[in-house]
Amino acid sequence: MSLMFSFLKKYRVAAILALLMMLIELTLELIQPYLISKIIDDGISKQYMPSVLLWGGILTAGTVIAFIAGIFSSFYASYASQGLGYDLRDALYRKVQSFSYSLFGQFATSSLITRLTNDVTILQDMLFMGLRFMLRMPLLVIGSSVMALIVNVKLGLLLVVGVPILLLFVMAIMKRAARLFERVQRRLDTVNNVMQENLTGMRLIRVFVRKQHERKRFEQHSSELMNDTVSALRLTETTMPFILFIMNASIIAVLWFGHRDILTGSASVGEVVAIINYSMRTMGALSAFSMIVASFSRARASAGRMDEVLTAEEAATHVMSPHDRSEQAHEVMAQADDKATAQPNGVNARLDQAAASDVETAFKSSEQPAIAKMQDASATVQSSAIYGDTIKQDHIMADGTYSRSQQKKRDLVVLPGQAGYAAEVELEGVHFRYPDTERPILTDISFVARAGRMTAVMGATGSGKSSLMQLMLRLYNPNAGTLRIDGQDIASIPEHELRSHIGYVPQEIVLFTGTIRENIAWGNEHATLEEIQEAARIAQIHDTIVSLPAGYETRLGQRGVNLSGGQKQRLSIARALVRKPSLLLLDDSTSALDVRTEAKLLEELGQLSCTTVLITQKISSTIRADKVLLLQDGRLIAEGGHEQLLQASELYRRIYASQFGEEELQHVEGIH
Repeated sequence: MSLMFSFLKKYRVAAILALLMMLIELTLELIQPYLISKIIDDGISKQYMPSVLLWGGILTAGTVIAFIAGIFSSFYASYASQGLGYDLRDALYRKVQSFSYSLFGQFATSSLITRLTNDVTILQDMLFMGLRFMLRMPLLVIGSSVMALIVNVKLGLLLVVGVPILLLFVMAIMKRAARLFERVQRRLDTVNNVMQENLTGMRLIRVFVRKQHERKRFEQHSSELMNDTVSALRLTETTMPFILFIMNASIIAVLWFGHRDILTGSASVGEVVAIINYSMRTMGALSAFSMIVASFSRARASAGRMDEVLTAEEAATHVMSPHDRSEQAHEVMAQADDKATAQPNGVNARLDQAAASDVETAFKSSEQPAIAKMQDASATVQSSAIYGDTIKQDHIMADGTYSRSQQKKRDLVVLPGQAGYAAEVELEGVHFRYPDTERPILTDISFVARAGRMTAVMGATGSGKSSLMQLMLRLYNPNAGTLRIDGQDIASIPEHELRSHIGYVPQEIVLFTGTIRENIAWGNEHATLEEIQEAARIAQIHDTIVSLPAGYETRLGQRGVNLSGGQKQRLSIARALVRKPSLLLLDDSTSALDVRTEAKLLEELGQLSCTTVLITQKISSTIRADKVLLLQDGRLIAEGGHEQLLQASELYRRIYASQFGEEELQHVEGIH
């Protein structure tokens, strides 16, 4: 619960005033039974009306003051609890927004939603109850016991003797209930996750006629939540019968011995009535403990869950120095070489068996990460380009080695954000695997995406294409090797500065509820309508937008439900282009486009000054790229232009044949 107190410091004045008002209210309430005993003994028993009026007036005035103090106590308690809830929710939201991808993966989305909503509300309500009732109840029990002893020591002891037993019992129940309510919150996470999946996948569920299956799945998890909640509440409710039994026994004892003391003259009627009144107040306070125990137990579990988020360590995103990564690269390479040595040979033979396969089968046919079969054992793929005053040559040797020779190097500047600027991306010996996993995703990746050029990345599912792009975005950091932007290690560039110059279109398109204009401007909140329209024209979506009745002010449904897949992709591309990025990353963002639209889009992108990295499975896209990277099982197995790979890479030719046919491949080979 230290989490709550750390956030409560800001509202300590309101909390103190709430407690002060509560103490005033409680003090006046504790005096009331004593005043009633005075009215009975000094006024009614003696039939002395002035005494009745005096003590009755004091009782009435005290009641009014207690009522006013209670109102102020509720006001300040509400202010403190609502403020605490706001600050907690804001802190959690900011923390989640700062999560790296690796850290974000440690928490389910549904769990984070529950922690930001339900858990915060539970802690917020508990604070209000704590300021108004939770402290009031034990103080009322203690105060009633003390006042009972003041009124009559002998009869008061009959009340006091049962209180410690009840308190020990309640504390034991509270400790066990906390564990049960923590399990309830986990069950609630699961139910929310199932609901989220059902709502987002409603169309798919209906198409595959899986409503009955999903209904049973929801009922199962909902039933588990209900059973655990019932178990937790049943435990807390067991306090009520036990409390009632002990307190009723105390009241009976007070009545029994009180009657005898009245007859003997050692106690008055007013004293017995006062002690019975204190006993009833104590019983009421202890009876409310079942509710307080449930509230405190749930709040304790919720506070722990929120603390997990707020104290989540960013160790997974720790950035190693280039020296550390270099040392680790040698270790990773040694492990990779050992595994490669253990692999059976016969890559070329397996490639030959994939003659009639499509791109996926062609990639899978080669199990050993190695260089694609070359037409000649000594063939070398060379590609060179001149930009600025630098000349670089990239070589792919027949034995699978990668080398780069570099002559004069230009002055490097990190993302200055000036118009027309294009960033050069260079990877050198990059190795990567996801946190808490042993399987390498990328192994010894080295290449250069030249400034102002388009680089296409091809590979089968699971070959590491999207992971490569996530490294460029610095959503993850490489385990070994170096990734440079214009010669500077990406780890040394502030994340905000880096990403402000990158336009990114993810594989899974995400659109927001709002107008089309708002969705495009989401990439650049300061973009003018003309800039938005220009980005839409390049993305080949402008004509579609203006044909709508409301044009750019057309409202989109949740996740763009009223758009087709191709329209969503083009809208997402326009959102990235409106940023005027230095580096444009497209993660399979043209898969839903027809050939003509895709050709126009790629032609427009080719005229942009920015550097473009495109993940694709289409040869029609790689034809327009300046460089094509061929990935397999996390390794770069071929690199070069489209024409170069057609001549040098057997695997690339088979992919070409799977999409255009053997006749077209033979025709192209005949031309060359």
